[in-house]
Amino acid sequence: MPRSVNHVASRAKRKKILKLTRGYYGSRRNVWTVAKNTWEKGLTYAYRDRKQKKRDFRALWIQRINAAARQEGLSYSMLMGLIHKAGIEINRKVLAELAMNNPAAFKAIVEKVKG
Repeated sequence: MPRSVNHVASRAKRKKILKLTRGYYGSRRNVWTVAKNTWEKGLTYAYRDRKQKKRDFRALWIQRINAAARQEGLSYSMLMGLIHKAGIEINRKVLAELAMNNPAAFKAIVEKVKG
């Protein structure tokens, strides 16, 4: 009995991946093996960088808080220590947002923990 090959399904699978690699450079977009490898590696980067993004944003928030705290005469670590000692429940994301967009509110928090 002859071997049965489902060309329709295998071609559809290839077309699906080639469609996903449409904006890539050179043979990464239209050569099947290169496109498949590039697409798979892209998924790996996407998974890795979803975690990296969280680290990057936390580092950015800390830098913004530190810059604003130094204008008030404190370092970042001193400010965070005072905030925790005062029992103020505020996360770094919100604190950085206040430091950038609402300096008066940030200054009020600093005065509260200082005093």
